[in-house]
Amino acid sequence: MSAAKIGLLSLTALVFSSMVGSGVFSLPQNMAQVANGSALLVAWLITGVGIIFLALTLLHLTRQRPDLDGGIYNYAREGFGDLIGFCSAWGYWLCTTIGIVGYVVIAFSGVGMFTDSKDHIIFGEGNTLYSLIGSSIFVWLVHWLVSRGIKEAAIVNLLATIAKIIPMVVFIFFTFIAFKFDLFKLNLHDFSLQVPLWQQVKDLMLITLWVFTGIEGAVVLSSRAKKRHDIGKATILGVLLALSFYVMVTVLAYGVVSREALAGMHNPSMATILQQLIGLPGTIIITIGLIISVASSYLSWTLFATEIPFLAAKNGAFPKLFLKNNQNNVPISSLWLTTLVVQGSLIAVYFFNKNYTQLLLISSVMILLPYFLVSAFYLKESIRHKRTPHIAIASVASIYALWLLYAAGLDLLLLSVVLYLVGLVIFSISYFEHKKSLKQNQLN
Repeated sequence: MSAAKIGLLSLTALVFSSMVGSGVFSLPQNMAQVANGSALLVAWLITGVGIIFLALTLLHLTRQRPDLDGGIYNYAREGFGDLIGFCSAWGYWLCTTIGIVGYVVIAFSGVGMFTDSKDHIIFGEGNTLYSLIGSSIFVWLVHWLVSRGIKEAAIVNLLATIAKIIPMVVFIFFTFIAFKFDLFKLNLHDFSLQVPLWQQVKDLMLITLWVFTGIEGAVVLSSRAKKRHDIGKATILGVLLALSFYVMVTVLAYGVVSREALAGMHNPSMATILQQLIGLPGTIIITIGLIISVASSYLSWTLFATEIPFLAAKNGAFPKLFLKNNQNNVPISSLWLTTLVVQGSLIAVYFFNKNYTQLLLISSVMILLPYFLVSAFYLKESIRHKRTPHIAIASVASIYALWLLYAAGLDLLLLSVVLYLVGLVIFSISYFEHKKSLKQNQLN
């Protein structure tokens, strides 16, 4: 059962599902808050080009270096050494773990839209006692599901991905019918923000980054794929599908509601817009879609978070403890670590009364270094083998990754440095443990 491999359709669903989680349902409000229509189109153009070239980078690396499973970690290690490889694995694992905490929080915030009233708050913004209890039960159910086998979890994710697409299609259909080109033109040239266009574009970049985080999903699970060529195909297909949905959802929203009204909406803003168009069923459709979406994204990211420490432990970057597999061939120590950290974070969210947006912001900035290292490794490999077309692709992907680092801003970058420094303690322990083990093997 557990030895079964993942096919193209399930791999594509994993890539798509890991990218399309909670973000898409709040995108119209998030973007309208910081940008007019012109900045929106420019930002999507930059993001579209950048993310497609990043996807091409992953596609070509999986084919040029089939010996390197797990991508995000092994590409950085092969190109820049053990320490940089560890930093990539550590940053990626933190990104996935912090990010999935945010998914659980917003899922129960969505449940609260059905159960809460002004006088009686049950789930609130996903940070009440009832939310903590419900989210904890959900987290351990996913732990059990993943422990049953990676292939089985991927099939469940495929079914959930199909379910999450339906509300987005409904939203696009009704906003397309209601679209007013004159209103879109007004939003296109809305100068009420009094912020330069380029600054608006910059402010959009971390938003667009977050909704594409997960592009590497098929690469992370490359050792589980049925066919090596399916990894790159799944990455490209997942990116193109997600990009299409994101652009349609946001551009159509700017043609249905004024930017100022859109910016002031309660999230998930897709639900508010659809309610204005078709009434209460609109809220119900989008909210149920949101809950299904974040639940399936949580499952996808749990798979990734479970795989990375296992791959890093193979090379001594993480402690040997994370090499342990259960009878279903699942890295069980990695799974336990991820689940316990998520559980602890949920408790912290309750006691410190935090919401998911703060968690997702931290998560986004932690992925910047791993993405840059993947692009830089591809550029290094392309230059070494004098592959001119590949040098061009790698250069664009690297420039995009550097642009994201610039757009993140100094405060978030400093926070990421602190979190990476914490990881160095783990690397030091793992490094000396690995060296000691190698020395003992040589003596024997």
